[in-house]
Amino acid sequence: MAQLTSLQYDALERAIVDGQRIAVRRRGTEFLVIPESIGSRQGRETIEARHPTTGEHLTLVIEEVDEIEVVT
Repeated sequence: MAQLTSLQYDALERAIVDGQRIAVRRRGTEFLVIPESIGSRQGRETIEARHPTTGEHLTLVIEEVDEIEVVT
């Protein structure tokens, strides 16, 4: 997934505002995280998130993500 569609951005932004969890699949691994913001690092678009149980901070590069789904 090189770029999110406008519907996917809307869903991601709503998840950030509402504090909803998202499932992110990257290279065969699924991460269940709480997104905090969309940003940019070294010219690459990122999702800044935290693990819901440990609170560990994660930076996920959008172009490396295979799939994003809001968990309801």
